[in-house]
Formats: sequence, structure tokens, C-alpha cells
Amino acid sequence: MSSRPSASRMEVLASFTTQPYRTAPVGEQAQPAGVLNLFDRLRSMPEPDPREIVRRGYDALSYRYRSDDAGEGGYAPWLDRLREQVPAGAAVLDLGCGAGVPVARALAADGFTVTGVDLSEVQIRRARQLVPLARFLLADATRVAFPAASFDAVVCLYTLIHLPLEEQPGLLGRIAGWLRPGGWLLATTGQDAWTGTEEGWLGGSATMWWSHADAATYRDWIGRTGLEVTAQELVPEGGSGHALFWARRPLAGGGGGTGR
Repeated sequence: MSSRPSASRMEVLASFTTQPYRTAPVGEQAQPAGVLNLFDRLRSMPEPDPREIVRRGYDALSYRYRSDDAGEGGYAPWLDRLREQVPAGAAVLDLGCGAGVPVARALAADGFTVTGVDLSEVQIRRARQLVPLARFLLADATRVAFPAASFDAVVCLYTLIHLPLEEQPGLLGRIAGWLRPGGWLLATTGQDAWTGTEEGWLGGSATMWWSHADAATYRDWIGRTGLEVTAQELVPEGGSGHALFWARRPLAGGGGGTGR
């Protein structure tokens, strides 16, 4: 995790409310000392790291995002299909695992060897409590490392869209390398291109940040990694939605599936 973040723009503004006032000639308004260079300071401040916005958002609203007893819901058909595609006891990476529910919990209960990765300390703490049969790592998805051919499947649901856009193709390439021949990627991406934030996310006090390309771009990026896209569908949400991809690393020398 990064060290203590630099002061926010609001903190800079707040600092001036406690500064001593200088006297001013009659007819002029008294102003805090240093106010003349306030906007220069604001302009020179670095923009907040999107990772910190995402981490803080999930730390603050982990329970509002997903309860301990949440069921599989809309994930159920995806998990059922994944169970059919990979061998018994398969090694599965849940990248952006959140609190471990529903994906890690469901797959671990089925006897799969599950590793979860998430940036949020609160989410990982909950995951370790809720899914003791899985292993969880507190790490940035774009910086975590695994040996080549470590997993039979990588599940990456609603995670790519929280990462800087320029880092997403590289992560997809690393995911392809982590998969064993015949291994599967199950991922959601943006359907339409958009980058932005939402204040008061989920009705709470935190801000959330997203950045995603459109579905055609993600299909191209996945194909460039050497994975074969076998299915693509729209997952509706509001007036738009997300794209869901199934992609497979080819077997060495070609050939059939790895289903059990």
C-alpha cells in the first residue's frame, strides 16, 4: 500500500481558514495571509491516485456493497459454467475478490483451490473470515505476481473497470501467462467507454472511480494476449451495462477441452 496520501485540495482550502488575517485599508476586505497564491498551490497539487479512491471507497462501504450472507445471485450461471469447464480441484484466481462472496466462497466450497486478491484491507479481512478455505492476498491487481501457468481459471469480475485504462492491456497479458494451457478467463469489462467518479457512491459518504474502454476494444486486447474469446454477452445495468467475456488459453498443440 502507498504511504499517507498528500493533502487534498479541500485540506489546502481548510488550512487557510485558520490563518491569521492581515489588516486592510478601509474599503478593502481582509483576507487570510497567503491567499494570493492559493490557486497556484491548488493547480500544482497532484491529482489523487485512482487506486486510493477505489481502495478508500471499498474500505468505507464494504458491507454496503455486499453482505456476509450474500448469495450467488446473477453470478450463479457464470459459476455453474465455470465448474463445468475446469477440472476437479482446479486452481482458480479470483482477481478483485472483494469480501470473498460469492465467487471465492462458492468455488472453495466445491473443492477448488482458490486464491483471492484485492486492494481493500477491509475486503480482504472479511474474505479471510468468511472463506477460511481460500487464500487471500492484499495486493494491487496490476502489481501482484504469480509464476507462469499457475491457474486453471482466472475470474476477474468488475475489477478491470476500477484500474487505470493504460494498465489494463498489460494486466490482461499477465493473466494470459498465469493460465495453464486450456485454462479459462471469465471477466467483465466496460460495454461503453467511460472514465469518471461518483460522489456519494451507494448512498454513502465515499467517492468511487471507474475507467473502461468499450467492449470491442476489450475483445481486441484479450485476443492480442493469445487467448481465444469463446463467448461475449451483455450484462445489463441501468441504461447500459457491462460486457462479459469467456476466453481460453489454447492447449499446447491444440485439442479438446479440460472439462471434468
